[in-house]
This record gives sequence, structure tokens and C-alpha cells, in this order.
Amino acid sequence: MKDKPYRPCVGIMLVNRAGLVFVGKRRPGDKVEHDSAQFEWQMPQGGVDKDEDVYAAALRELREETNVSSVSLIAELPEWLSYDLPVEFASKAWKGRYRGQTQKWFALRFEGDDSEIDVLEPDGGKHKPEFIVWKWERIERLAEIVIPFKRPIYETVAIAFAPLIKP
Repeated sequence: MKDKPYRPCVGIMLVNRAGLVFVGKRRPGDKVEHDSAQFEWQMPQGGVDKDEDVYAAALRELREETNVSSVSLIAELPEWLSYDLPVEFASKAWKGRYRGQTQKWFALRFEGDDSEIDVLEPDGGKHKPEFIVWKWERIERLAEIVIPFKRPIYETVAIAFAPLIKP
């Protein structure tokens, strides 16, 4: 798998006024790389289209997965973070084209009301839902609730953004 490229992706740490982070519970069996009932939570993320600006991709992915558009930029992680998929997922995820993802992460302040969030019919129902439910979570808990192979990225993102997301 080392000969395959990484899939370009964005990740979004959406933070509310209380300093809590949005996480969504993945649809059961929705993605082969998320086939674990114990670690179904994650922050919004998704692929970057060809020639798409990464910040524009982050805003688009956030809207497509959560319906949220009332945000302001807190920070952008300067480096890209990459992870390899475990061997048992790599040949199935994304039709085996990628070894994993390389992600550009953004911290965004949620400026709206919780009623704006709709994970079941995001973006006016134009996209298949990624999540079945959502919650606000403490930043310290993010690495505990995500699938294990993504933990190093979540730990890095949490350390980098924690000082910036105080209520």
C-alpha cells in the first residue's frame, strides 16, 4: 500500500461558545474504515475536490455533513497530517485507490444556534447523511472516542487548538 497516494482531505474542529467540540456518530456500517461499534464518533471531515481551495472545502464539507454555515475561522493547522489505513481496510476504502488520508485541519467557531445543526438532512437534504446523531464533547475526550488509527491525528489537533478554543 505504500505505493498508493494519500487522499487529500480537510478536517473541521467545530467549537461552540462553551469551548466544546462537535462530534458526530457515524452511521453503522456506512464506511468500511469505520466498522467499529466502539469508536463511531468523529469530527467532520471530507475530501478536497480537484483545484478546490482547502478552506472552501472545509466550509463545504461542514455544510454537507452538519448543515452548519454560521462559523468564523479560529485557526488553520499549518501542516498537513496523514494517516495510513489499517491493511484490512485499505483495499476496500475508496475502492483501494489510497493508502490513507492527508488532512488539513481547521478550527471554526460555531456562531449559530444548535437548531442550525441537522445531521439527518444536511445541506437541505442534498447529501447522504454521514452521522446519525451528534453531541458537544470536551476536547480532552476526542482521542478516546475516535477509531484508534485516527487517534494520533486527533491528539495532535487537540493539542494545537486547545489553547485557542477557550469559552
